[in-house]
Formats: sequence, structure tokens, C-alpha cells
Amino acid sequence: MLPRKREIVAGEVEDLQKKTRAGEGEATREEGDAAMAGRGNEIDEDLHSRQLAVYGRETMKRLFGSNVLVSGLQGLGAEIAKNLVLAGVKSVTLHDDGNVELWDLSSNFFLSENDVGQNRAQACVQKLQELNNAVLVSALTGDLTKEHLSKFQAVVFTDISLDKAIEFDDYCHSHQPPIAFIKSEVRGLFGSVFCDFGPEFTVLDVDGEEPHTGIVASISNDNPALVSCVDDERLEFQDGDLVVFSEVHGMTELNDGKPRKVKNARPYSFFLEEDTSSFGAYVRGGIVTQVKPPKVIKFKPLKEAMSEPGEFLMSDFSKFERPPLLHLAFQALDKFRTELSRFPVAGSTDDVQRVIEYAISINDTLGDRKLEEIDKKLLHHFASGSRAVLNPMAAMFGGIVGQEVVKACSGKFHPLYQFFYFDSVESLPVDPLEPGDLKPKNSRYDAQISVFGSTLQNKLEEAKIFMVGSGALGCEFLKNLALMGISCSQNGNLTVTDDDVIEKSNLSRQFLFRDWNIGQPKSTVAATAAMVINPKLHVEALQNRASPETENVFNDAFWENLDAVVNALDNVTARMYIDSRCVYFQKPLLESGTLGAKCNTQMVIPHLTENYGASRDPPEKQAPMCTVHSFPHNIDHCLTWARSEFEGLLEKTPTEVNAFLSNPTTYISAARTAGDAQARDQLERVIECLDRDKCETFQDSITWARLKFEDYFSNRVKQLTFTFPEDSMTSSGAPFWSAPKRFPRPVEFSSSDPSQLSFILAAAILRAETFGIPISEWAKTPNKLAAEAVDKVIVPDFQPKQGVKIVTDEKATSLSSASVDDAAVIEELIAKLEEVSKTLPSGFHMNPIQFEKAFT
Repeated sequence: MLPRKREIVAGEVEDLQKKTRAGEGEATREEGDAAMAGRGNEIDEDLHSRQLAVYGRETMKRLFGSNVLVSGLQGLGAEIAKNLVLAGVKSVTLHDDGNVELWDLSSNFFLSENDVGQNRAQACVQKLQELNNAVLVSALTGDLTKEHLSKFQAVVFTDISLDKAIEFDDYCHSHQPPIAFIKSEVRGLFGSVFCDFGPEFTVLDVDGEEPHTGIVASISNDNPALVSCVDDERLEFQDGDLVVFSEVHGMTELNDGKPRKVKNARPYSFFLEEDTSSFGAYVRGGIVTQVKPPKVIKFKPLKEAMSEPGEFLMSDFSKFERPPLLHLAFQALDKFRTELSRFPVAGSTDDVQRVIEYAISINDTLGDRKLEEIDKKLLHHFASGSRAVLNPMAAMFGGIVGQEVVKACSGKFHPLYQFFYFDSVESLPVDPLEPGDLKPKNSRYDAQISVFGSTLQNKLEEAKIFMVGSGALGCEFLKNLALMGISCSQNGNLTVTDDDVIEKSNLSRQFLFRDWNIGQPKSTVAATAAMVINPKLHVEALQNRASPETENVFNDAFWENLDAVVNALDNVTARMYIDSRCVYFQKPLLESGTLGAKCNTQMVIPHLTENYGASRDPPEKQAPMCTVHSFPHNIDHCLTWARSEFEGLLEKTPTEVNAFLSNPTTYISAARTAGDAQARDQLERVIECLDRDKCETFQDSITWARLKFEDYFSNRVKQLTFTFPEDSMTSSGAPFWSAPKRFPRPVEFSSSDPSQLSFILAAAILRAETFGIPISEWAKTPNKLAAEAVDKVIVPDFQPKQGVKIVTDEKATSLSSASVDDAAVIEELIAKLEEVSKTLPSGFHMNPIQFEKAFT
């Protein structure tokens, strides 16, 4: 296999640069106003599907109504603004009274050498607007006043004096309603965040998790009452949690919706602060669900919090004493800048000493909070590199602050309270840096050189990197690598591979892509965009999946030539493979992943750290087959069933059809040799697909989907409850429908129900794709034409069958039962299959569809 690659040519980069400078594809202010007026509270679900899954519809609507100010457009401000525009707030106003310097190009990816000398905010507006035309992006230059702040729900400052910050925060804190105030700084390898969301800020959902639930097994008539739940899943309740009950039989007093407090929570039981001695006796059933009450947080204004910071949010428990020292260090730096109107010069002993003296002087005024020891070496690193806004630090803090703005505007997730400090001094070279190595060279990397030195910068530029994946994480990494100058010399090289193409849903977080890139290869577009950020980047884009099948592309010579590997993957199998190759070739690996608002990262260094594959999560508990298919009692069971049906109908059966059509003799011989229930089932599915369920038109696909709906959600339920009525008893005399089983109710189809109609259309489209049938345009969204097409389908009345065997044994591994007549039945099925195959057109084949998960 030859590598599917596309060279990134200079002309292509120039075209993209011209497009950006000319404003092609961008929204003007008038277009932005029109987009905002038209958007209202509607959510583009194709664009924001991932955010909807994490934030929820109400949170998204609150975001859509929020106006945010970002002041200071160096690297940190640019990252914050980027994240907010992608999130979809109503408007983002950029403020900066400074001009672009060459120094800024190592941290603000919106800027180029052509922007040097322009106002930073104005230079970023058009490029930020490209990310989301539904967000109004504007610039504000000159001095900022308190009156300006009244227009916003949240304001963020990334380069402001402490005195001015206190003045603005006082105004925001006392404003009605309060304006969320965030102050954040990145100074070299050090960063800080301060949040003040007002005197009383209400958090509507502290963790964003679904409420915990349990299935009741028994409830005692006591004070307090003991509630026991089924033991197939541990309860996640904690003492003090509030819960409500539903579907309880017997003790129906608990179904009143009143929240009740949990105490003495255990893995499978808890006590209820309730006297149930006079309640009816518990009979069966019941669901207990956690109630998540709002939480009110009282923030201190900045002036008060500076002198009484309280507990600091810890980022590294090996640095327990670090936050108080950094709280002091940032105050000392502010005093230096106020008195000298500049930053300390990198490597200047005099400037470093002055910052240290300021820190000691401030510490002497702290009384009981005075630090016993001051780490002068740490303050030296802090002061020396304080002018630099390093891209990795800006990217990290840009994500943190962007999320804090989302919290402030929506009430979703617990906010940061109130100070957060972080440092990465471990990133410094082991050998001490000489002052001469820190001197600027009039290059775009001078900020990095002022912290790491020119020797390390040269190594970064010559690095040979392999990045696997160019989706959400991949875009971030490519941007960071380009800004840092990695692989930007003649000897450097960055190889990026991804076999995926760009979809609309990618645009809300994969910021190197634009709507005109939909359908194009991710790796090629991302690499081209990275070269716009830094034209000296040496990057090669491939469209190969890194796997055992492509080891002729990513061969031994390729791996041996690498300096490091970066994973930007979305599945464990691929991660394990890349990890194994890195272990074999002894290459460093940066591993990371995201899931909603959660993330992880792991740095793997040969002979020093554990590799990714060395530790694995314990295997997930598998639900019995009968539970998944007939007696589900939680959402995971339903998802497992849905995934199984998807793969069986749309991937496995079409694959079986193609296997038969490509070599009928071999396929039939294998079925005869197997001669078991599984072979019989496969033949039955193939015949059903090519005969009764064969689709030739899109209306056929609609019919198939409508009948599937009736089968799944009505007929199967009716048959189940016919076989096991609600009052059924087990052989031991216990109620059959006792916990964890839940008595089901059939769903009556209505084309006026958007969720039901969407199911039919989605299933019909997928079915049509497997048969290669063109998809009608009207079927892509629920509408009147779609409803009429579905209502045309004739659905036979259900007639329950006597003697139907429904598997209830939890130890059963299959729903199919073997028969002594399997071989005879298989012969009949083979004859039927041969007859059906004669009706197929020449060259007929199916298109199997692989399931693609929504989160990346």
C-alpha cells in the first residue's frame, strides 16, 4: 500500500492567507448582526451536537444570550476568545490598546508578520469571526472604563494592573445583576486565575453528571427507614444527598415527589430520614433518583480576596506550599511593573533581585499569613521569564478560563473558587541557563528563548515528530507545535496522519477547519492551516490509519527516525497499537484524551515512566443477554441493545451478504460445515435481507424503518407482556416482575412526535445507504413530507403467539436455541438463498456501515 499523502505546497498556503486577509468566507458586522438576529434560541444541532451532549439544551440557550469581554489579546486572550467563539456565546468583544510585536507570534496563532504594528484586537477580529458566524465579534481599543463593562455578562482580563483590576472588580461585584469578573495571567512557566461571580452566585448543576439512580428491592416500615437496592450496581449516593421515589408499589406514600435526605449510605442500601412506620407495606418496584439542588456560592471581591485568599485550588499535591508563594510572586511582579513600567529582563540579576525584594517586603506585611521561607530560586525563574506568554501555558489557561466563562454565563458546573496557581518549572532544561542564551534574536521565538534558551529552541526546530490524528486534540497540538517552532528548520519534520474527513459537527471545536472544508481530509486541511500559522513548518499530511495493515508505510525506518510521538486519537485500540510501537522503538509518547468536560494526559518516557498499555481499566461488567434484550433496567442496557442492533442490521448482515455473493460455493460450504444455530441464524438474516426486507426505493427504506419501530417498541413489548403478564409469578412463588425487572409498556407510534419521526428517518437513511439507494432531500429533517411518507406504510395488527420461548436465564450466552434439526433447516435455507440470489441484478452488493461514536 502506498501512502495516501498530499504535499502541502506553498501556493496552497498563500491562497489560504489571501482568503483570510481579504475576509473571504468571513462574516461582516452586518452579516454577524443578521446571523445573531436569525439565530434566536435555536441550536444548530449538527454544529453543536457534542456540546449539547455535555451542556444540555438549557445551558446552551443561556450561553447564546451571553455577551463577553476579553481584554488583552496576547496568547492567553486569543485562546480564551477562540474557545468562547467556538462555544457559541452571543458576542465576544476584544479589547487591547497595544500593537502586535514579533514577540506575540509565538503565542497568538491569529497573528502573522503582516500584522506587526497593528492593534492586537483589531488584527484578531476577522480571523476569530471565521470560527463561528453566529457569534458577533468586535474590537474595542483605547482606554477601558467601568461604563464599558455594564454591557457584558462576563469580563476577562489577561493583562491588567492589580489596582485597575480591583477597581473594575468592585464595579462588577456591586453591579445589579453582578458581572462575572475573571483575571488571569500567564507569565513564563507560571499562571494564575482569579474568579469573582458576585456576592451570591447560583450553581444550577455542580458537576454536570446525570443524577444517580437505584432500583429498589425493599423498604422497611421504620424510623429511619432502611432502603435496600438490587445488588447488580453499586449506589453512588452520599450522606446528605436528596432523593425522590417513583414506581413504588405498596408504600405509595413515597411516590409524592418530595425530596428526602439520605444518611448512612452504603454500596447497596441507605437509611432515609423519614418515619415510614405508618406507611403502607412495601410490595415491589420502585426507582430512587438523586435530586441535585442548586448551590449558592458567595464570592469575595478581589481586594478582600487578595488579603484573605482562603484555600487555594491545588493542581499538584507535591507542591503543597507553592500557591501561597505564587500568590506573593504575582503581587511582587505587579509592583515591579507599576514602578518601572516594564517587565524584568530575562537573565537580568538586578531585575530578578528587585522582584525578590518586593516579595520579601510584601510577605513581611502579612502577619499571621507570613510565609516562613521564600524559595528564591523559584522566584528567580518566575521573574526572569515573566514577560513571555508561552503558547502551551496560554493554551492550557485559555481552556480553563474559557470553561469558567461558560460556568459564569450558564450556572453549569462548579466554578473555580477563587484563586488558582500553576507552574511548570519542571519543563526547564536541566543544566543552568547562561544569560547570553536567553537574549532575544529578533525572531518570532524570542519569548520562548527568554525562558528556555536558544539551544533548546534549536533542538525543537530540528525535531522529527509523528502525530496520529488531527481532530479536536490534533488541531490544538498542530497549532501549538507550529507556534513553538517545532519541526520548523530544514532538518525538522512533522508527519500527521488521519484517515477521516471533515464534518459539520467538527467545526464547533476543531478550529483549524472552516465550513468550506467539509468533506476534505482532516490531516491535509489541518496541516495547511498550521503552515499559515507558521510558514516555516515542515509538515507532511497522510490519510493512512496507523495500524498493523500500514506498517509498510510506517515502517522500521520511519519509526527509528522519530524523536517523539503525539497521540490525538479517539479509541483505545489505536492508542494501544501506537503505544506498543513506541515501546518497541523506545520513543517518547504524549498520550491524551477527552470526554465531554473531562480529560487526561500521560507523558511516556522510555525507561523512566510507565507506558500507556501497562495499566488498563478493569473490564466493564457485562449485562446478561436476556437483560439487554428483554428486561433492561438502565440506560446502559438500552445503549448496548441499540449498538448490537445497529451492527447486526447495518454492518454484519450486509458483510455476510457480500461474503455470500463474492463466493457462494465457499460460503455455503462453510455453513454446512458449521451446522449449528449460529450458522442457521446467519443464513436466516441474509435471506431476510435479500428477500422480505430488500429495499429498491427510498420509500422501501421508510417502510422497513417503520415496521422496525413497530417491532422494537410495540410488538415485542406486547409479546413479552402476553407471555409474562404483570401478575406473573416465578416457580418459587415470587412476583416475576420484581426488581430489577420493570414491567414495560408498548409505544404507540405518532408521526407528529419529532423523536419518533427522527428515528424512522435515521433508520431509513442508514438502510438506504446499505443498498446504495439515493436519499431523498426531504428525509434529512423531520417535516410534513417525511411524516406523510411514514404514514403511508401499512402496519399489520399484532397478534400474540402462543408458546413463544423468551430467554430469562441470566447465564445464557445466546438468545438462539440449538436444535437437532439444525442441519436439515440449514439445507432448506441454502436452497432458499440460492433461489433468492437469482433475482438479484448483476454486480449487486451491499454497503456495510460501521458505527461511529459521537464523542472525539
